[in-house]
Amino acid sequence: MSAKKGSETMQRVLLTGAAGDVGTRLRKLLKGVYGELRLSDIVEPKPLGKDERFVAADLADMAAVEKIVKGIDGIIHLGGVSIEKPWEMIHKGNIVGCYNLFEAARKHGVKRVVFASSNHAMGFYRRRRKVGTEALVRPDSRYGVSKAFGEALGALYADKYGLRVLCIRIGNVGDRPVDMRRMAIWIRPDDLLQLIRIGLEHPELRYEVFYGASDNARSWWDNAAAFRFGYKPAGRAEEHLAFAREGQVKLPRDPIAEMFQGGPFCSDEFAGDPETRGS
Repeated sequence: MSAKKGSETMQRVLLTGAAGDVGTRLRKLLKGVYGELRLSDIVEPKPLGKDERFVAADLADMAAVEKIVKGIDGIIHLGGVSIEKPWEMIHKGNIVGCYNLFEAARKHGVKRVVFASSNHAMGFYRRRRKVGTEALVRPDSRYGVSKAFGEALGALYADKYGLRVLCIRIGNVGDRPVDMRRMAIWIRPDDLLQLIRIGLEHPELRYEVFYGASDNARSWWDNAAAFRFGYKPAGRAEEHLAFAREGQVKLPRDPIAEMFQGGPFCSDEFAGDPETRGS
């Protein structure tokens, strides 16, 4: 993706959660895109490139977060807890840490934040339903709740303080979908980068929520909001159907997970009548 005419110039970009799987994939794709790529995580990613600078930070430590944010134009915020965990861990990394990130961005004049939300903010919708970004959040886990919180926090900082914010409800990032659920929610890494660059560069973006998905014929999501901003996914899930079917037969049956878009995040700890849960 080339920058649009009138797009905002991003010279210094911060990538949090840089040591994780998604962060590692994005680092390769971001090489040479922006003038400076500052990486942050609790542990240092290996190996560091000559054009990469790493600054360690615990997101729950405001002073540390201010240090990594200072002098930055735009932020790609992947940091925090990335799966379901006990509430104490979710609260520290994804509630306190997310607040610290947005508040530090405001205090230090950051122009844009791309927030890595998740499909799990919407996981309790039934698979038979097509869901757009205007639908109410239906989290499937404590993790999903934390991502809904991050979206709301992004809206506050956009509306009250003028920060430009894109929230991407990421499905599953990988080279190809590995089972049938991922045939609906898969996103190829370069498609994710395309969405991120819209968030960091598009001149008309103020606050938006996109779904992080490639061109998936079986998708449960209406991603019209992303298409309005010029998103053109290159990944085609149907090209990997045979591989996904092979992966699916290896999985144990989970009738509750198979009802809902969030899959096993929904069946974990599930209690009650499934016919009265979800939409």
